[in-house]
Amino acid sequence: MNTARVEAFQSKIFDFYEKNRRSFPWRSTTDRYGVMVSEVMLQQTQADRVAPRFIRWRERFSDVQSLASASLREVLEEWSGLGYNGRGQRLHRAASMIVERHDGRVPSEPSQLIELPGIGAYTSRSIPVFADNRDIAAVDTNIRRVLIHELNLPETITPKELLDVAEAVLPKGRSRDWHNALMDYGAMELTGRKTGIAPLTKQSSFKGSRRWYRGALLRELLSTGELSRESVEERYADCPHGIGSIVDSLVMESMIEEYGENRMLRIAGESGSGG
Repeated sequence: MNTARVEAFQSKIFDFYEKNRRSFPWRSTTDRYGVMVSEVMLQQTQADRVAPRFIRWRERFSDVQSLASASLREVLEEWSGLGYNGRGQRLHRAASMIVERHDGRVPSEPSQLIELPGIGAYTSRSIPVFADNRDIAAVDTNIRRVLIHELNLPETITPKELLDVAEAVLPKGRSRDWHNALMDYGAMELTGRKTGIAPLTKQSSFKGSRRWYRGALLRELLSTGELSRESVEERYADCPHGIGSIVDSLVMESMIEEYGENRMLRIAGESGSGG
C-alpha cells in the first residue's frame, strides 16, 4: 500500500469518528486495570450492555487488590447477566496472578499479559493500546471486517497477515483514538450485515445449550448456597447434554466444588459443614 492510500484510509476513519464517536465509561480511563476489566467484559458481550455493569464492577472492585481478595461467589454475583461466567472467574484469577507476580500492577507488555487467564492474543495488545496509547495494532472482529472491506483484502487472509496490515496502517502516536475509531466505524457503519463478511468464529445458539445449563446451575447455586448432585440431576433430567457431565466440567474448572457423603455442590471456595 502506498502512502497516499494509507492516508486516505486514515482520514476516512477519523472523519467518521469525529462526527459519530460513541461514549463509554471505559474510554475515559487510562487505568490499566479498568481497561483490562472492560476488555474482558467486551469479549463476547455488547458494549451497551457492558457500560452500566462496568461502572458497578469498578465500584465494587476498585482495583486489582480488591478483586484478588474477593471470593469467587462475590465475583460471579457481580458478573451475573454478562454471560460466559468463566470470563469472570478467569478475570478473578488474573487479578490474583497480578498481585503475586507483578506487585499488583497490571503489566503493559503483551508478552506478560497473554500469560494471564482469560487474556488472548487480541486482549494482550488492546490493553496497552487503550491504557497506554501504545503504537501496536490489535485486531478484533469489527476491525478485521473494516480492514478487509476498506483495503480490498481477501477474507481468507491469515490473522498474522492481517496483523501486519494493521501495523502498516496504524497512525503513530494516535493508537488509542485509531482503534476506537475503527471499532465505531465497524459497529455503526460497516456492519457484518452490510458487508456480508463473516466473523472467524460464530456464537452458537444460546437457549438450551451447554452454556445455558451451566449458567442456570451457577445461578441456582448462587441463590441457594448448595444443592445435592442428586437433586441437580433430577431437576435437570431433561438436559440433552447430560447434566452430570456439565457438573463434572464445572468442578474440574474449579467453578463449583463437590463435598460430603451426600455429594453436595456449592460455589468453589465456600465454607460449609460438609467441607
